[in-house]
Amino acid sequence: MELTIVMPCLNEAETVATCVRKAAGFLAEHDIDGEVLVADNGSTDGSQQLAREAGAWVITVADPGYGNALLGGIMAARGKYVIMGDADDSYDFSALMPFVEQLRAGADLVMGNRFKGGIEPGAMPPLHRYLGNPVLSFIGRLFFRSRIGDFHCGLRGFRRSRVLALGLQASGMEFASEVVVKATLAGLRITEVPTTLSRDGRSRPPHLRSWRDGWRHLRFLLLFSPRWLFLFPGLALIAVGLAIGLAVAPAPLRIDGVTFDVDTLDVGAAMIVIGFQSVLFSVFSQVYASAEGFLPMTARVRRLLGAWSLERGLLAGLLLMLAGIAGLVLSFVEWHGAHFGSLNYRTALRVVVPSVTALILSCQMILGTFFLSILGIRRAHHPVAPAPEEGAAAAADVAGPAAADVAGPGGAESATGVIAAISSAEKAASGRD
Repeated sequence: MELTIVMPCLNEAETVATCVRKAAGFLAEHDIDGEVLVADNGSTDGSQQLAREAGAWVITVADPGYGNALLGGIMAARGKYVIMGDADDSYDFSALMPFVEQLRAGADLVMGNRFKGGIEPGAMPPLHRYLGNPVLSFIGRLFFRSRIGDFHCGLRGFRRSRVLALGLQASGMEFASEVVVKATLAGLRITEVPTTLSRDGRSRPPHLRSWRDGWRHLRFLLLFSPRWLFLFPGLALIAVGLAIGLAVAPAPLRIDGVTFDVDTLDVGAAMIVIGFQSVLFSVFSQVYASAEGFLPMTARVRRLLGAWSLERGLLAGLLLMLAGIAGLVLSFVEWHGAHFGSLNYRTALRVVVPSVTALILSCQMILGTFFLSILGIRRAHHPVAPAPEEGAAAAADVAGPAAADVAGPGGAESATGVIAAISSAEKAASGRD
């Protein structure tokens, strides 16, 4: 089968049948071997029956959420390619040929772009059209060097095997961002086609909640970009803190009658400490995410880990610690010379603050290096005894319970069973390699 058209559905009785008929008509008109699959997420208005009567294959996805519904539909799909779109009649399922052409030409992910194709008046709230979508799409392009102009278009097509290999996990509306981000990080071939957005045919409010779901998209973009979340802010803080320290440490700095003294030096020291901690978190996040498989290891981090050993980290930390101790000893000698009396804080703090900062950084570096070494530990792989049965028979045995799940209470409409069967079969196949 070449194409599956997947529609997530939650109480779309007013529009789902129209969408299914348009999609089925498209397949028939262009003589495409395909199917229309509705992934129902717990509708209580009879959407399931209406979709079946219109010609769709309906599965039930028990776990709530837009992402869960779509992932269930994608995993159950039988087509080589998948085109997904909302069942609210805001996208024209009879005009999907540009997506099919791009997929046949070798694209892994084909995104619709509503800003290029046209947005019907009233189809998108002004807050989304002029603020939410443009800002989040810009952030996505900036963070991940993507060329996609509309990160959140609900109509998109992709090669099913490539997208399933991305390990998608988002359960809510941020699923739309996750597909684009992970496809970009994985180096998949991504293209765009103009898409028209029409007013949906529902009389009820949409499921989308502007601020809640907008924050979930932004949060996802931040969490998947340790560089922008930790590294760049940390480097900026260190640079500014060092500039302040170099300007103020030797003597008070006066600019247009304003004096910057040791209080400013304290602020600079705090910026350096916070910035260094942020840079460490960037490295920790990248290493952990790469080990868990949901972020690729960048060449820059790989080079850093190759050059930075536990011993080198400890040596650098000890040198910083010695510098800090030397500064504190110098301060103690000065205090002793004053017979342990009062000191001129403007003079004393110019030595104490950098010394204490060096001590803090040394502790961060030593502890951070140990922690990084722990993250780098790999479990030993031991030989596994061969299974009693080899080849396809073993795979069938492993997949058997999952197949029983499919035929269980949910029947052919149980996405959970379908997903379990696919997962078990894949595990069996990987076990034979």
